[in-house]
Amino acid sequence: MTTAAHAIDNTETVREGSLQAGLDLIDQGFTLIDERLRVVAWNTAFLRLLDFPDHMAYVGAPFESFMRFNAERGEYGDGDIETAVRERVEAARAFKTHDIERTRPNGTVLRVHGVPVPGHGFVTLYSDITQQRQSENLIREQNALLESRVAERTSELMATNDQLREALSQKRQFGESLERSEAQMRLITDSIPALVAYFDATLVYSYTNRGYRDWFGVDPNRPEQVSAREFLGLDTYTRIKPFIKQALRGERVTFEYEATTMGGGKKLLRTSLIPEMKETGQVIGCFELTFDITQERRSHEMLVQAQKMEALGQLTSGLSHDFNNILTVILGNLAALANQPDVKHHLDEFISPAIEAARRGSDLIKGLLAFSRQQPMACTVVDIDACVHSMDKLVRHTLPETLSLTFALQASPARCELDAHQLQNALLNLILNAKDATESKGHIVIRSEVQALDLPHAQRLNLPAGPYACVAVGDDGCGMDALTQSRVFEPFFTTKRVGQGSGLGLSMVYGFARQSGGTVEVASEPGTGTTVRLWLPLNPAPSSDEPAPDAPDLAAHHQAGGASQGLALLVEDDLNVRKVVRRHLLDLGYAVIEAENGQEALDILAQTRGLNVVLSDFVMPGAVDGQQVTRQAQAHGHIAKVVLMSGYTPDVHQLKGVPLIQKPFTREQLHEVLQSIPN
Repeated sequence: MTTAAHAIDNTETVREGSLQAGLDLIDQGFTLIDERLRVVAWNTAFLRLLDFPDHMAYVGAPFESFMRFNAERGEYGDGDIETAVRERVEAARAFKTHDIERTRPNGTVLRVHGVPVPGHGFVTLYSDITQQRQSENLIREQNALLESRVAERTSELMATNDQLREALSQKRQFGESLERSEAQMRLITDSIPALVAYFDATLVYSYTNRGYRDWFGVDPNRPEQVSAREFLGLDTYTRIKPFIKQALRGERVTFEYEATTMGGGKKLLRTSLIPEMKETGQVIGCFELTFDITQERRSHEMLVQAQKMEALGQLTSGLSHDFNNILTVILGNLAALANQPDVKHHLDEFISPAIEAARRGSDLIKGLLAFSRQQPMACTVVDIDACVHSMDKLVRHTLPETLSLTFALQASPARCELDAHQLQNALLNLILNAKDATESKGHIVIRSEVQALDLPHAQRLNLPAGPYACVAVGDDGCGMDALTQSRVFEPFFTTKRVGQGSGLGLSMVYGFARQSGGTVEVASEPGTGTTVRLWLPLNPAPSSDEPAPDAPDLAAHHQAGGASQGLALLVEDDLNVRKVVRRHLLDLGYAVIEAENGQEALDILAQTRGLNVVLSDFVMPGAVDGQQVTRQAQAHGHIAKVVLMSGYTPDVHQLKGVPLIQKPFTREQLHEVLQSIPN
C-alpha cells in the first residue's frame, strides 16, 4: 500500500473514531440503519437506555437481532415471539417517520423518534422521558385533587343553600340570617378562580357564579335564563354535548375544549360535571366546575419545545468539535498542498474546489454552533437603530425593484450588549426569508422600538419581565401554518426546494438571540404574512469607540526572512490536527514543542523555560483541559502569548484574557491572533 493510501486510511480511522466519540457524548440513544435493516452507527446511550449488551452492537448487525432480544426477555408482552419480531421487522422495513412512546417493563418511559434519511437509511433517537411523564402525572393528580375539593365544597355550599331555603319556608323570622348566608356563599364561590354552576336534569341552570358574567357576559342573578348553547356557541356546544349526556346518566366526566369569551379572546377550558342523584339512583342535576387551563397548556408546550431545542443543541454541539478537527486537518493539508510547485497544474481543477467545499463545511458547523449557543461572540454595547439602519446600504441594491423595503426605527436611544456582526447576519437571514416568502413582489418592513414586557408575555417568551429592544422583520408573504412554526428553528428544517437553502438561517437567528440574553418570537398565519421579532435586553453602558487594530502583515513576516519568533508549546490530542497546526507555527518562525494531552502540557510548563507561546486545544480527554493549561501558563508570568483553539467551547465567557481561535483556521488567521497579543 502506498504512503498516500496509508494517510487516507489513517484519516478515515481518525474521522470514524471522532464521530463515534461525538455520538457517545449525546445523552439520547442513537441508531442509523441502512436499507437492509443493518446497523451502520449507534452510541452507548442506545445500549444503556434499552439494556442491550455491548457485543450486540457492531457495524452490519441485523436490527432484527435487537427486536428478537427484546421479545425473548418479554419486552413486547407474553405473545408469540416470532409474531412479535415479524411485525416489528415489517414496520421497520416501511421506513416511515414515527414518534412514539414505549414503557419498558422496568417502568422507564422512552420516546422513540425515527426519521428516514434518503439514500442512507433510517435514523432513530431514543429519549428517557420518565421524569417528564411522572411530573405530568403529578400535575394531573394535583389538579384532580383541587377540582375534587372545590366540587366537594361547592356541593356542601349548595346543600347548605337548600337547607336555608327550607328553613325560610318554615320560619320567616330567620329571613335575615338566610340572606346573610346566601351572600356569604356567593362571596365564596365568586372568589374561586373558576366557573361554578348547577343545572337540573332538564338543563336549566339554578346557579351561576360571577365568573360566567366576567367570561361570557351572562347575568348570575338570573341563572334560569342562562343557555350554554348561546354563550358557548353552537359549534362548541355540539362538541361538549355528549359529555353532558354522559353526566346526566350518572357518570362523573371531565373534558377539555376551546371557548371564545365575550371580548373575543380564546380560552382553553377544563370542565368537570359531577352528577347529583337521589337514593334511587335518579340524576336530578349536575354541579359544573370549569378551570381556565390556557396558561398551563401553553407552559407545557413551551417546556416540550424547550426540551426539543435543548436536545438538538446538545446533538449539534457534541458533533461540532469532531467535525471541526476533521476540517482543520483537511483544510490545513490542502492549503499546504496548494503551495507545492509540482501540483500547480492541479490547483484550479482539483485543489481549489476541495478547499472551497471544506470551507462551506466549516460555515455549516459555525451555523450549528450558533444554534446551540456555543459560537464565540465579539460583544460590544451597540446602538440598535444605528446597527439596524446599516442594513439598508447592505441589502438595498441586492433586492429586486418589485420588492419594497421600509425601515421604521423608533428604538433610539436603545443600547444592547451583543455582537453587531451577528445581529446583522440575523437580520440578513430574516430579510432573505421574507423576500422568498413574498416571491420578490411584496413588502418588507423592519421596525425597532423599546417595549416593556409584562409578566404574562415575558413568561410566554421565557424571559424576565422588563424593558427590551424589539427588532421586527415583517412581510406580507405566504405565511406559515402552526406545524411549520413549531419546527422553524430546527437545524436543517426548510420549506425551500432542494438546493435553495441549508435550513440553518433561522437556527442561527435563534442561537444568536438566546446567546445574547433574548429570544425570537414568530407570528404568522397562512396567507397573512409573517413577523419575526428579536427581543434583546437593554444595556445602559456606553459603547466603545476605540478604532479596530490594524490587520497584521503576514507577508512582511515572510519578506523579513521568517526570523525566529521563539519557542511555542502546542497542546492538541488529535495527531493529524497537531501536525497541521505545527506546520503553521513552523511557517510563522516558531520552534515547536508538542504535548498530546493536558497533563503532559503541565509537565512541560513546569520543566521548560523560555517559552514564548502556548497554543492549546480547549476540549481534550483526561482530567486536565485546555482552560487549566492556559491558566497555568498565565501563572508562570513570563509567557508572552497564550491562546486557546477549539471547535466547540462550552464556557467561552469564562476565558478572560485568553484569545480564542475557532477551528478550522488558516496560518494567516493564527498569525493575526498571535500578532494581536502585545509582547
